[in-house]
Amino acid sequence: MIIDSPMHAMSALQPTPPKPVSHHDMLPFFNQSMELVPSPLKTRRALHSPTLGELLKRVEDAQNDNNNAQPHHVLDLSSPSSSTTLPPPFFLSFTNLTYSVKLDRKLTCFSFNQNSLPTDHETETKPNGTKILLNNISGEARDGEIMAVLGASGSGKSTLIDALADRISKESLKGTITLNGDILESSLQKVISAYVMQDDLLFPMLTVEETLMFSAEFRLPRSLSKSKKKARVQALIDQLGLRNAASTVIGDEGHRGVSGGERRRVSIGTDIIHDPIILFLDEPTSGLDSTSAYMVVKVLQRIAQSGSIVMMSVHQPSYRILGLLDRLIFLSHGQTVYSGSPASLPSFFSEFGHPIPENENRTEFALDLIRELEETPGGTKGLVEFNKTWQLKNQPLSVNVNNGSKLSLKDAISASISRGKLVSGTNGGNGNGNSTASVATFANPFWIEMAVIGKRSLTNSRRMPELFGIRLGAILVTGGILATIFYHLDNSPKGVQERLGFFAFAMSTTFYTCAEAIPVFLQERYIFMRETAYNAYRRSSYVLAHSIISLPALVFLSFTFAVTTFWSVGLAGGTSGFLFYFLTILASFWAGSSFVTFLSGVVSHVMLGFTVVVAIMAYFLLFSGFFISRDRIPPYWIWFHYLSLVKYPYEGVLQNEFAINPPRCFVRGIQMFDNTPLGDVPGSLKVELLKSMSRTLGITITSDTCVVTGEDVLKQQGITQLSKWNCLYITIAWGFFFRFLFYLALLFGSRNKRK
Repeated sequence: MIIDSPMHAMSALQPTPPKPVSHHDMLPFFNQSMELVPSPLKTRRALHSPTLGELLKRVEDAQNDNNNAQPHHVLDLSSPSSSTTLPPPFFLSFTNLTYSVKLDRKLTCFSFNQNSLPTDHETETKPNGTKILLNNISGEARDGEIMAVLGASGSGKSTLIDALADRISKESLKGTITLNGDILESSLQKVISAYVMQDDLLFPMLTVEETLMFSAEFRLPRSLSKSKKKARVQALIDQLGLRNAASTVIGDEGHRGVSGGERRRVSIGTDIIHDPIILFLDEPTSGLDSTSAYMVVKVLQRIAQSGSIVMMSVHQPSYRILGLLDRLIFLSHGQTVYSGSPASLPSFFSEFGHPIPENENRTEFALDLIRELEETPGGTKGLVEFNKTWQLKNQPLSVNVNNGSKLSLKDAISASISRGKLVSGTNGGNGNGNSTASVATFANPFWIEMAVIGKRSLTNSRRMPELFGIRLGAILVTGGILATIFYHLDNSPKGVQERLGFFAFAMSTTFYTCAEAIPVFLQERYIFMRETAYNAYRRSSYVLAHSIISLPALVFLSFTFAVTTFWSVGLAGGTSGFLFYFLTILASFWAGSSFVTFLSGVVSHVMLGFTVVVAIMAYFLLFSGFFISRDRIPPYWIWFHYLSLVKYPYEGVLQNEFAINPPRCFVRGIQMFDNTPLGDVPGSLKVELLKSMSRTLGITITSDTCVVTGEDVLKQQGITQLSKWNCLYITIAWGFFFRFLFYLALLFGSRNKRK
């Protein structure tokens, strides 16, 4: 819960029930005259808020003073005492940012990158088919302030946020971006900044507190104790105003959860748990009612006042939200039509010849005027030129203010770390870092990341047991049908053919049932992209963790299928035969799951993914050796036979069934006439035929003579190259190979940048 009144002092911390806060409680913070523009230094001293590190220290001090205190206390989020040091100044400057794309770019079905095409469409187009999305955009954002980028749909506001957030490739983006005068490198920006997407990408079955706690375990170093991480999450919950919803699940279409405004604040919280220096947001108020939108921006004001630079795109802010904004940039077709404070809007448009009427929302008037100008023959060219002149007239004051308090980037980051900001980049947040070298690329080693990823995934899955239940039900139904249809097969020629059909269907079934893994990663895709874009964890940790946590379910499903079918069908080999049969099914599940997981990394749509999986699995079965033996496959298709995932487990279980000691006989004497035109001949005549054949061949063939053994069946099927154990090992190796390909797909396909 956001506590704005100074009466809630930390010295009076008591375990009181949470008090609902309405937006009227927050009006004193911005019901001030906006016609006067205070100096930035004065504003920083007046509005400085504590960092999460300082809030955490207050929690610890209060708990030390009161041993009987409850686990959570209401925090005083008002300005600290005058003894608290001011946050170091940060100045994010961007100069002549220009970005254009070619219109002939197509979105392929295998595109992993959600930003492969621009989100803003109605911008200037050159005769050569190049569309300009940003056209020489310049400006500056300061810590302690909120900069908002406004404009109609297609104006370029989301593109500008992406450009500043390093979500556009350096080869395509022209211009410079500096922080305190130093070029902002991508590697450093990933650590000191955060980006909140427009969509709320969260695990639906985790509570608000669990979601923030998992984010803390990702972004905060392991040297920070578990209790301190929990205290930090509690402080963040209060800062976000989420106390009443802390134990509520996020929810989705099928599960009731938190409200839209609360969900948006949780999304912000997951990215600011480490108190980043720069925070970018893409339309954080989109889709929210006015009160929820105001609460979100109020939270952003708190974050800015703690020493962060906050930049966001917003479509049309209300009057109350406008009172929380410090700087505005209006864009039209990728060009700047206004840049300055909200208080300067009336004078700007008055000098332009379009004064803002009294009692009218300034931003609504500005946006309406810009839209009207865009529809005229000259467009907004006159307004763009007027803004350049107006900026030159107001530039000297801005330069003098900035130069008076600017620190080097190295010193500013070190000072912020010492105040408790950027906790993921410090040694436990204790302020020991003396330079930017103390900012680590990742907060934790990979095994910690794997443990947290696995725990989060299992927690979310455990609350949706129907997903695993459906898959288990499919295995039981399929196994039951196979067990009843192929019940107790005999050792006759027909039994041989029925065994071949059973094994082919059983092995292919294990692969087809793995198709359920496609929507699993597709649902997590953008969560993964958001978290890895700013170094919450390594891609390798994600791949390894999901590979490991998938194994228990695969083992259970494999054992269930093996028990259901092995003895019912009457397969050979006893206990050792069952063990190999079970291991082969497990290896098939592993290879199939890995293959489908890899496809989910390169196919962007669920239905397209299912179509591709079903088609490729059908080809695998076709070339497995069941429908046509290896010797009969045309030479130009033989390569697909060796690529077939079904081939190796199919050949393995066939050898497990037919290549046993002592060898079994499947065709005796007159049984050789079965499945031939002589099959309907009376038995006595078949015996006479055997005697005639014996005299001709010079060997004795009776009704009990074994004609075809298990080894002969394998030779007829062309299964002579690999042993059954080699088939098992190759199947397992296929699984590891596709997991590696999945990692490569994530590594090279999830850059999350526009080209």
